[in-house]
Amino acid sequence: MLTTPAPAADGDLEPAVQAVETRLHALGQALLARDAAGVEQCASELHRALTEAVDAFSRAARRGDVPHELRRRLASATGQVAAQRESLARATAALDRAMDVLMPRPEDPVYSAPGYGGGARPGRSITA
Repeated sequence: MLTTPAPAADGDLEPAVQAVETRLHALGQALLARDAAGVEQCASELHRALTEAVDAFSRAARRGDVPHELRRRLASATGQVAAQRESLARATAALDRAMDVLMPRPEDPVYSAPGYGGGARPGRSITA
């Protein structure tokens, strides 16, 4: 009985890791260019590449066939994704703070005239 040997992990994993690295680089370029549409597209492609890489690594791990160098490269790419996510979160928080300073939100009144649109609603009472 002839059996087909399982494909080498490098054959399955190298393209998957390369795709993640390529899309991660493209996302970085889109972020630097402040290209919102490009960031959205690159992030979607990176997500898809990461999903495919994790699937390929899972299959290779079941065979016990995950080369250390490829594992290291995927871990490095994952770390870069986490760093970019943290950087975007900090930038978003800074932008939110700037917007709050430039355009403060109106205070919600605690008490107001009935029917004015703020404070207590009809049918509800405030107790002290």
